[in-house]
Amino acid sequence: MASGVLFLHALSSMKPKLKSLKDQVIVITGASSGIGLTTAEMAAEQGAKVVLSARSESELIDAAARIRAKGGEALSVAADVTDEGQVQALGQQAISRFGRIDTWVNNAGVGMYGRLIDQPIEDKRKLFETNFWSVVYGCKAAVQQMRTGNGGVIINLGSEVSDRAAPLLGMYSASKHAVRAYTDTLRMELEHDGIPIWVTLVKPGPIDTPFPQHAANYLEREPKHAPPVYPPEEVARAILKCAEKPVREVTVGGVPRLQAAMATIAPRLTDLMMERQMWSEMQSDKPAYSGDSLDAPSGEDYGRRHGHQPGFESSMYTRAVLSDVVRAAPLIAIGAAVAARVAASRR
Repeated sequence: MASGVLFLHALSSMKPKLKSLKDQVIVITGASSGIGLTTAEMAAEQGAKVVLSARSESELIDAAARIRAKGGEALSVAADVTDEGQVQALGQQAISRFGRIDTWVNNAGVGMYGRLIDQPIEDKRKLFETNFWSVVYGCKAAVQQMRTGNGGVIINLGSEVSDRAAPLLGMYSASKHAVRAYTDTLRMELEHDGIPIWVTLVKPGPIDTPFPQHAANYLEREPKHAPPVYPPEEVARAILKCAEKPVREVTVGGVPRLQAAMATIAPRLTDLMMERQMWSEMQSDKPAYSGDSLDAPSGEDYGRRHGHQPGFESSMYTRAVLSDVVRAAPLIAIGAAVAARVAASRR
């Protein structure tokens, strides 16, 4: 039994001790709308100091002003996350204002709908600049600022398509696969080197934000989310939970988690089902329209939500896996297995 306890202690000691949200300084990219904006506002409501960043300077200024009007502390920093120098400057401004960074959320991203063969190579490269290279730049800036202090946490936004690619969202799926690989590798390297920075991957399912309206679109009709759709507040809640407790990765939405499991168990069947459903479920009956944020911020449709088709107002699955009891269960099981093995060997 002692061996099992020591093993559990060794596992827990490998993870950094993170601060309560009310004591944190949090940097959030893509904070002008959707998940980023929701996370910033909810973090500030719980006492965190927030640094909001995006390309839309006017939207950032308004969001920071609303937070300050409610008694929160917020700094807005306009930056293009595809430019490494601007991402570095974002980290430096956060340090200049608040003295440290405790959590860095790489949330900025853009979508692109349509068949892969219909999309220009240049647009595909631009999508990777935003969705993947911005994560690389953000992680580098965060590690540089955190490693000299008391550590912290980096939270990268993946997607349910980090696990399973979706037709008509091929390049987006590819970029989120890359984000997952980068996140896992960085976590292992930091842990190996004893740097007290934890790295988390949050994987939302379809979320009621302006994501489809800001995406580049090569479909014949306006894109939409395939149901069910979850609220951005549920993703923000998961992000903020991960800012306080080391979590390897979490899917936001029970249905997306089941779909990922099915894709692992029966990949060919999943292919056929997606081929049958996605073309209708991901296109509305409206004429083709694209806000196309690849080159510049879309000029309209900001805020937390867009008003997509009804789905779920919460995810009991996500809340359960992030609860302290459920998160402790694997460690308890491993400890029990180790103890049982030691006892058997003695017998």
